[in-house]
Formats: sequence, C-alpha cells, structure tokens
Amino acid sequence: MGRAEFVRADIRSPLIARIIADHDVDTVVHMSVIATPAASGGRTTQKEINVIGTMQLLAACQKAPALRRLVVKSTAAIYGSSPKDPAMFREEYSARRLPSGGWGRDSVEVEGYVRGFARRRPDVEITMLRFANVIGPRVRTAMTDHYSLPVVPLPLGYDARLQFVHEDDVTDALAHAVTAPAVGSVNIAGDGIITASQAANIAGRPFVPVPRIGTGLVVGALQRAGVVDASVDQLDLLAFGRGLDTTKMRRELHFEPRYTTREAFESFAQTLRHRMVLPGGGTRSSWRAAEAAERAMSVIDRPGKKD
Repeated sequence: MGRAEFVRADIRSPLIARIIADHDVDTVVHMSVIATPAASGGRTTQKEINVIGTMQLLAACQKAPALRRLVVKSTAAIYGSSPKDPAMFREEYSARRLPSGGWGRDSVEVEGYVRGFARRRPDVEITMLRFANVIGPRVRTAMTDHYSLPVVPLPLGYDARLQFVHEDDVTDALAHAVTAPAVGSVNIAGDGIITASQAANIAGRPFVPVPRIGTGLVVGALQRAGVVDASVDQLDLLAFGRGLDTTKMRRELHFEPRYTTREAFESFAQTLRHRMVLPGGGTRSSWRAAEAAERAMSVIDRPGKKD
C-alpha cells in the first residue's frame, strides 16, 4: 500500500480528532454507517456507531484545518418506500414517508449532520453517495439474507420494482468520488430494474405470497432465529419498491457502474448454487430458516391462536 498508514480507532471516541489533526488529513471517506444491526452487536450499538460516531467524526473534521474533501457513503433508504413515491427519485426529492427506524432513519440523521457541517465549513468539498441496495457474492445484507431463504416470502398483491448496485461498483464509486469533482448528493445504482418475484426466480428460490402482516411475522421469526437481519423498512421496500434517477451520477460525477441491476443480482445468485449442502438437501441456515418460517406461517394460518 505504499506510504499508507493504518490506524484502528473507534469513530465514537474523541481520539479520532487527534488522529485527523496529527496526520494533516485532507480527505475523509466516511463509510461507517452500518446497515445490519446483528453484525454490529444489536440495534443500540448500530445507532451509536451510525449517529454518535458520525457526530464525533464531523466534529473532528470541523477542527481539521487541512481538510479539503469529505465523501460520505449514504443510502437510497433515506427516500423511504411508500405507494405515493414517484417513479424515479431524483436527488432533490424528499421522502413521501420517512423511514420508521433502523439504518434508513440513521442515514437521514447522518445526512442532516453532514449538511450542518457543510454550512460550518463551506471550504470543504462534499459528496454523498446514495447507494441502491448493495448486493454481490461476498457482501451480506438484509436483501441477500432474504433471497437466500429456501422459500422467499413476498407481500401478497405486490411485485415491487427493485434496483441494486454491485459491491465492486460501491468500491469503485467511493474511490472515484475521492478525486472527482464534488457533486453534493448523488444516486448510485445499476441500470434497469427487476421485480421482487423476478429476483426470487433469478436466485432459484420459490416464493410464497403472504399478506403484508404475514410477511412481517415470517421475517420477524427468521430474524429472531438469526437467519436474516432485516427491518420494517425492508418489508415496505418489498411491497412498494423504489426507483432511482441516475442522471446526475453520469453527467456530474462522471461515474458508470460496471454491472446493471440484473447483472449485480445474478452475481449474488451464482453463490447460492455453491453453498454446502447437508444430508437431506439443505444448508444449515436453510434448516433454521425452514423451521422458523413454519412456525411463523402457522401463526398466519391460525390468527386466533398463539404459537
């Protein structure tokens, strides 16, 4: 890595200010906004890292005289997902219904803190990359969990439009934003869309339509079993979908993803065919998933009884 120096530090700690100041940092790339609560030790820890960590980091950046550029990894989840949404969200549009919690809500707060920082440090160039749902062969997200289930529950009467961005394009976009002209907020997504049911077919998974309340019960049971790491907002996305306008990505950021939405999802789907199969024809996670789904579906079938 040449002259690169690596320092492990917690962005929630005031120590981060000393690191930035002592090394005359001129560019900060903020990627520590965690999407999956289980991976961070629970929702409380997730919010501390996402929100408190961002506040500490921006406070450190504000005091750094050498700082000239800030790149922030954000998410299209800030637009929420509702039946009143436009066909395609442009960067200047606001959410018709704000995310109710989790990563999406944290990201709304993070972007608010970044805008406040921009007013206090107008000399710093800022780019916020609003990524579509990230997917690929190595990354684990709520979407990869959901479409890895042996049977995928989808909301009855809906077939949401979904957009994805490949994990390699995420890395490329972040690296590109470090040297490209600052553009403020910009959507990043692969070309095209696929529907929720098409995604299940590409993944080689059967899907079962269940009432929206039933989808929540099934996913909730799977989450408690440790099989998926999802949120209420993901259920809205699976019902109503979300579309991103990427004109600004090309015209102003001058970035072109290597993968379309479909290609990015196919890259993930290929990994499902190479997972270890146990006697009886399932993976370890699929056994847990099947058991949890069966319990949840029994509640849906017998709404008047307790599990």
